[in-house]
Amino acid sequence: MKFSVEPAPHLLGSRPVPDIMRDVVLAMLPAIGVHVWFFGVGIIVTTLIALIVALASEALVLHLRGKNLALYLSDYSAVVTAILLAYCLPPLTPWYVTVIAAFVSIVFAKHLYGGLGFNPFNPAMTGYVVVLIAFPTVMADLWVTPRGMADGLSIGQTLTAIFTGHPPASLSWDAITSATPLDRVQSGLSKSMTMSEISADPMMNSSIVGAWLWINLTIAAGGLFLLYRGVVRWHIPVSVLAGLVLLATVFYFVDADRYPSPVFHLTTGAAMLGAFFIATDPVSAATSIR
Repeated sequence: MKFSVEPAPHLLGSRPVPDIMRDVVLAMLPAIGVHVWFFGVGIIVTTLIALIVALASEALVLHLRGKNLALYLSDYSAVVTAILLAYCLPPLTPWYVTVIAAFVSIVFAKHLYGGLGFNPFNPAMTGYVVVLIAFPTVMADLWVTPRGMADGLSIGQTLTAIFTGHPPASLSWDAITSATPLDRVQSGLSKSMTMSEISADPMMNSSIVGAWLWINLTIAAGGLFLLYRGVVRWHIPVSVLAGLVLLATVFYFVDADRYPSPVFHLTTGAAMLGAFFIATDPVSAATSIR
């Protein structure tokens, strides 16, 4: 008699995978909405591209492996991978960068190891790292100035930037920023600037910092929703955030003019996304609370 072998963990909860993945998608929607408000529709376009490539790649590999397409495509795992990947990419990411990242995430980071449940690394983050190394300038610079500091790009300008690989001719370079205020701080510190000097930078004004504050608050709200729904346990996000706060506090008190405050770390970077949506990946994260 032939028995099927399923990947670990073997102590399963009562909720099926599609339900869990749908909760993750729902938890990300408020943050995506806030992202659109501040940075425009670029993330929507990038998400659609990532979804198309991820689902097509998933279907292709499942077909080659002789798997049931309807069963595996309906588990929403490829959808979650595409959404998390697109959220990490700049709003004006050229289409081909998104295509490469999504393809690598599904084909190499997921199915090369045997599919869902066997991958040792988070697929979305694997795709992100690959394009971060391959296209460092694109990944660092193609962020638009948030709403409140300058007029946003029109839908046409956004599509032009994404599908030609270049910002529209009418876009001032003053409207291009680093990925996050935390990245701006890192860049300034590498040039021997002090925190006071960095804070005086026009690209560190309240509009940009406030935009990232709201983005992180909505991500945290989504994370709390996942905790409420039992999708993730509190141990991993609390450990990640506590470790960040502890180290940031120590360095901040050692030299506040060289190191940002713990609050700055929590509200202007990707700490919330990493703590609630990346570190808690059900396959690559720890499966025990010990």
